[in-house]
Amino acid sequence: MKKIYYLSTCDTCKRIMHSLNLSDDFELQDIKTQPISKYQIEHMRSLTDSYESLFSKRARLYKELGLKDKSLSEDNYKNYILEHYTFLKRPVVICNDQIFIGNSKKTIEGAKKAIHE
Repeated sequence: MKKIYYLSTCDTCKRIMHSLNLSDDFELQDIKTQPISKYQIEHMRSLTDSYESLFSKRARLYKELGLKDKSLSEDNYKNYILEHYTFLKRPVVICNDQIFIGNSKKTIEGAKKAIHE
């Protein structure tokens, strides 16, 4: 499976996707217009260590809802991501059985290496 979950209104996502030089066999999913399904989030979770690793603590709603002051469970992280797209750390790149979450330089370099092996 080759897929990217991204936000089309996010300049960082667009810049990263351009830099990855994606082949035509990559499926792109704009999470604002095509919400993440329960199956998709569970598949992402199976490739990483926790739902928390998929969760964006930079989301405006994270602060607005006072979530930083609460102790969230794995189910909470999963449900918040399913409720609102901004809670998914972006972009999420899946290349075969590897997942790359977020926009750190190290993550993007790992994704590039996996894509072009």
